[in-house]
Amino acid sequence: MKQFEKIKQEAYYANMQLPKLGLVLFTFGNVSVADRELNVFAIKPSGIPYDELSPEKMVIVDFNGEIIAGNLRPSSDTNTHAVLYKEWEQINSIVHTHSTYATAWAQSQRAIPIFGTTHADHLTIDIPCAAPMNDEMIEGNYEYQTGFQIMQHFQEMGLSYQEVEMVLVGNHAPFTWGKTPSKAVYNAAVLEELARMAYLTEQINSNAPRLKESLIKKHFERKHGPAAYYGQ
Repeated sequence: MKQFEKIKQEAYYANMQLPKLGLVLFTFGNVSVADRELNVFAIKPSGIPYDELSPEKMVIVDFNGEIIAGNLRPSSDTNTHAVLYKEWEQINSIVHTHSTYATAWAQSQRAIPIFGTTHADHLTIDIPCAAPMNDEMIEGNYEYQTGFQIMQHFQEMGLSYQEVEMVLVGNHAPFTWGKTPSKAVYNAAVLEELARMAYLTEQINSNAPRLKESLIKKHFERKHGPAAYYGQ
């Protein structure tokens, strides 16, 4: 259907960035791209190697997780994407990977501490890690509940999904999102690099201090504040 061509192309391109950026292995991970006017999103089909993907193979799903168009089964994480799109109306793309360092932090059930200015260029807080899912949620619609696991953590921590566009799911792996596919993929790559830097920092100095507030404020605001001066 021609009405879905744009998001299928965008989803294909975004998915193909994951192996290029070293964020996925084999068929791990997925990207989706939403069309808010049609209330649908395009997502990678389940278990298809990246070198076999094409725009035509992207699956169109609505925000209730129902398949609208496509001949293949969508990603097994589709219901997580659907929940987040339905509840968080300002996001238009979601990325899920099992990138090595971010996943290691998720498996450790730890938020990623803000140790340096690279982190502060993107966030003013530790990268959040949602608690592992309880047994009742696991035994239900697991992927659907993962979306609520993420949202519940943001609510408990008083976080805005528009300001913090990344999360670790305890014992699982990272999710990122953004207003555009390129921003969602960018966030996934940044998250992995921050996770790697934080891991190495703790290896060098297990008592490394958090970045002081004055540097956090300076580095975040020079890129995102009202008087931002980074870039052209």
